[in-house]
This record gives sequence, structure tokens and C-alpha cells, in this order.
Amino acid sequence: MTETKTKQTRKKDKKEPRRRRGVTALRRRGLRVLRTGLHEQAAARLRSLIVRGDLSPGHQLLELDMSEALGISRTPLREALKQLATEGLVELRLNRSAVVAPLRRDELAELFEAVSGIERCAAELAATRIAARDLERLEALQRRIEWHHDRGELHDYFEANQQIHAAIVGFARNTVLKATHDALLPRVERARFFALSARGRWDESVREHRQILAALRAGDAERAGRLLDHHVRRTGEIVTNALDSKGGDAGAASPGSELREIETRKVRT
Repeated sequence: MTETKTKQTRKKDKKEPRRRRGVTALRRRGLRVLRTGLHEQAAARLRSLIVRGDLSPGHQLLELDMSEALGISRTPLREALKQLATEGLVELRLNRSAVVAPLRRDELAELFEAVSGIERCAAELAATRIAARDLERLEALQRRIEWHHDRGELHDYFEANQQIHAAIVGFARNTVLKATHDALLPRVERARFFALSARGRWDESVREHRQILAALRAGDAERAGRLLDHHVRRTGEIVTNALDSKGGDAGAASPGSELREIETRKVRT
């Protein structure tokens, strides 16, 4: 009897390690992540084209045309479109087609209302938490936007402008605030670029950034917050006024080939 129990115990001891190894292997397979990132590259390329208006509001994103233009298969393209849909830049239709999301006046008014509040809070916090090296970075970025503004280099100006806004939010050193701002950023970027196409607003924007930097340098939280709040709301007004002149929203695709820009810079597989 004792000998039988001993044999059974030995059998269990032999089987147990094999079972643990099997579970470990299963967990490894289940947690393994694909590292291709092709759909992320496609999403980044399309995001840039949408934000800068190369793909206009309402433009239909046909899978065959888009996959050929980007040089990728339909599977990563669909994943890229899903990602852009979560960012509010693309709308997916029931028949699996997709369009560039229209610029809708009411939605943009609410968007800028929310972003102005977030960035005002960020500026107030940044004014009390900003370090000397942070101010040096903002001053360098201010010099960059003035350089590009004076030379009429809109795309370069826009890049530096976005870095300034992101930097101020980062200098608030509040991860929740930053995550909330990041979630809204793609839609905000598109509207800001749309607003900067008006030369008068471009000139205004440079002056406003100088004032915001001066308030942050002085550690004046109330003034920094108030100025950035006005700056963001003013951009929103420019966009909504422009849409009012077009009947409330911009959603019709303009004629011409909007895929030329994509075709000249395909995603490499």
C-alpha cells in the first residue's frame, strides 16, 4: 500500500513540472506583441496629410487607392483608419468606406472651449513649476516661430507652434492633464493649421506667444493662464467664423488629385 502511494506521488511530481512549463509557454505566446508597426506608420502619414489639409474634409478614403498610394496592403490600412477614427480625424461608414472627418462648427466650438480650459490650467501650473531650462527651451522655440513667420514658412512655423503648446502643458507636470490634452491634440492641430491660413491670425499668434512667454518668465500664473486661454479661444473664433462663411461646416471634397502628396512619400514595407 505504501509502495503504491509512493509510485503515485512520484508520477505526480514528474507531471507537475511539465504542466507548469506548458502554462508558462502559453502565457508567453498570449502576451507576445507584433512589432511591425506598419499601421502606425500609415496612420502617422495620413494624420499629417489630414492636419495640413492635403486630404480635405469629406474626402473619401477608398481602400484600393489609399493602399496603392501608401504602398501597403489593406490590413494595416484598415488598422490605421481605425486609429484615426478614434482621434476624430476619420469617419468610418457602414459599408467599410471611410472619409476625412468634416470640420463642424458646433463640434469645434466645444473642442476649443475644452482645450482653452485645459491649456489655461496648464499655463497656471507651469508658471509656478517651470524650471530655468524649460524657459530656455520656450525662448528658443519663440525665436524659431518668429524666424519662420518673418519668412512666410507656414509649415515650419506650425511645427514649432505645436511644440510650444505641448511644452507648456508638459511643464505643468501633471500627467492627467497631459493625457487629456494629448487625446484632443489631433483634432486641435487640424483646426489650428486651418486658422493659420489667415495671415492676419498668423501675425496675431506671434504677438500672443510673446506675451505668454513673458508671463511665464515672470511667474505670473494668473496672467499666463488668462493669455493662453484667450489665445486658444481666439483661434477657435477664427475657425468657426471661417466655417460660418462656408455655411456651417467644411465637408465637401475639393476637386483634383489629393493623393499626389501620398504617392511621392509611400510607407516602406
